[in-house]
Amino acid sequence: MTEFLKFKKSNCKNCYKCIRNCPVKSIRFSENQANIIHEECVLCGHCVLGCPQNAKEIRNDLDSAKKILNSGKPVYASIAPSFIANYDNVTIKSIEEALIKLGFAGVEETAVGATIVKKQYENIILNKTQDVIISSCCPSINMLIQKHYAEALQYLAPVMSPMHIHCKDLKRRYPDSKTIFIGPCIAKKAEAAPNDVDCALTFEELSEWLASERVNFNYAEEKNDNTRARLFPTTGGILRTMPDRDPSYAYIAVDGIENSINVIEDIIKGNISKCFIEMSACTGSCIGGPAMDKAHRAPVRDYVAVNSYAGIGDYPVYDYKSTQVSKKYQSMAALKINISDSAIEDVLRQMGKTKPEHELNCGSCGYHTCREKALAVIYGKATITMCLPYLKDKAESFSDTIIKNTPNAVIVLNENFEVQQINISACNLINVRNPQNVIGEQVVRILDPKPFIDAYQSKRNIYNNYLYLPEYRKYVDQSILYDNDYHIIICVMRDVTDEVREREKKEQISRNTIETTDRVIEKQMRTIQEIASLLGETTAETKVALTKLKESLKNE
Repeated sequence: MTEFLKFKKSNCKNCYKCIRNCPVKSIRFSENQANIIHEECVLCGHCVLGCPQNAKEIRNDLDSAKKILNSGKPVYASIAPSFIANYDNVTIKSIEEALIKLGFAGVEETAVGATIVKKQYENIILNKTQDVIISSCCPSINMLIQKHYAEALQYLAPVMSPMHIHCKDLKRRYPDSKTIFIGPCIAKKAEAAPNDVDCALTFEELSEWLASERVNFNYAEEKNDNTRARLFPTTGGILRTMPDRDPSYAYIAVDGIENSINVIEDIIKGNISKCFIEMSACTGSCIGGPAMDKAHRAPVRDYVAVNSYAGIGDYPVYDYKSTQVSKKYQSMAALKINISDSAIEDVLRQMGKTKPEHELNCGSCGYHTCREKALAVIYGKATITMCLPYLKDKAESFSDTIIKNTPNAVIVLNENFEVQQINISACNLINVRNPQNVIGEQVVRILDPKPFIDAYQSKRNIYNNYLYLPEYRKYVDQSILYDNDYHIIICVMRDVTDEVREREKKEQISRNTIETTDRVIEKQMRTIQEIASLLGETTAETKVALTKLKESLKNE
C-alpha cells in the first residue's frame, strides 16, 4: 500500500499525542514507536498538526511533478482556491506567472471544477434522488465513510471531487496534456488518479519548489466577478454558491472530523432526513488544511481573504451530464472481529482495572475510554504499558514495596525539613507507633536536624555516617541524600546497635583477658625471682611467650 504519510522513527517520543489527535485511531504503537495503519487512515493530517516532535512526514512528490514537466507534454496546474489564504498579496494571475516560469503551460483555479460539482449537487436535490446528501468534495470525509462508516455510503453524493472534474475538464480542453493539482490537503495525494490527475502537490511543496528555483510571486491585477466557487474552501462555502435552494431540504455545513463523525452516526441511526450536508474534515474547511504553510494559519484572516476574493456569479463551465462526472464510492472497510466482553475485561484486569471505578477514562493513552484502549490492545494497536495510571500505580507499588520491606529505616523530608514519608523500619528504630504521628512534622521532633540541613545547604550527599542516638539508645549507619530534581531529602539509616554491642563485648573480653594475663605474668615473675637459680633460661622463655599472648590480645 502506498504510504502518503509516515512517522520518522527517530523522533517519536512516546507522548501518544498523535493517537489522541487521530479521530479514527489508525495508529499502532509498538516497540516505543508509532506507526500509521494505512488501511484505516483517512489522511486528515491531524497527527501532523498535533505532533510536538515533528515526527510525521508527508510524501514529497516534487520529483514526480518535475518528471511530468520534463515529459514533453503540456502540463496544466489546477490550484485550489485556498491559495489566496496561503500566499500574501497574490492573485491567480500572480500564480500563473510564477508557475509558467517553472515550466507549466497554464494555470487555472480548481474552483472551475467546483462550479461543475455544485451544479451536479443541485441536480440531485432537484431530482430528489437522495433523501440525505453528503457532499463529496473532501477526500478525507469520503475515506472516513468508505473505511469506517460503510453504512453511510448511500448518502455520499455520487459525484467526483472538484479536483477530479477540473483536471478532467482541462484534459478535455487540452488534449494530450498532463495535470498537477496544488492545494492544502494531504488526502488529495491518495485521491489523485492518472487518468484525470497526474500528480497532487501541497502548498508546502509548491513553496519549496519556488524557493529552490528562486521564483517569487509578483502582484498582478485580476478582476473576475464570475468566481463565486472560490468560496468552496471555507465552512459553508458550498452552500453559499447554491442560492436557489429547494425549501423541502435543510442545508447544513459541518466542519471538523469529530463533528462529521457525530453527524454520520446520526444519519445511520435514521435521525436525519431531507438534508444536504456540506461536510469537511478540517475545522474551517480547506483553509484549515494540514498542508497549508505553517506561517499561514489564521482562520479569521484566511476566511476574510477567501470571502473578499470571491465573485458573485458562476464560472462559465461545460455542461457535463451526470454520468460523465459521476463516481461510485466503494466500501474500503476492514473486516471487523467481534470481541467478547470477557476478553476486554481480561485486558482491563491486566491494567489493574478490576472494578468500574478503576476505569478513569483519562485519555492519557490517546484513547477516549479504558475499554476502547483494551480493544486496541487486543487488536495489537496498543500496549498495556501505555496506561499512565497503570504505570504510575505500578511504579508506586514497586517503590512502596521496596520501602516497606527493606530492613533499613527510610525517612523522606521536603525542603522545609518536614517528614513526608517514613517506613515501618524507621518507626521501629525511633519508637514511633504510627507513621501518621510524624508525617508533616519537623524532623527535629525525631532526629537531630543538623545533618539534614548540612546536606540541603551544601547540596552534597552524606554517606555512612556512624552515630549514636542517645534518646533511642541506638547506633546507626546514616546516609542522607538530597534530590535536587524532586526537592526532597532522603535519610537511610541502618541499625548497627547489635554490631556495636557485639564489638564492645569482644573488646571487653579482650581487655579482661589482657588484665588476667598481666596478673599471671606478674605473679609468675615474682615466683620466678624467688626460684631464679632453679629455673635459669626457662624463666626468660615463659616471659616471652606470655608477652606475645598479651600483645596478640591487644591487637584483636
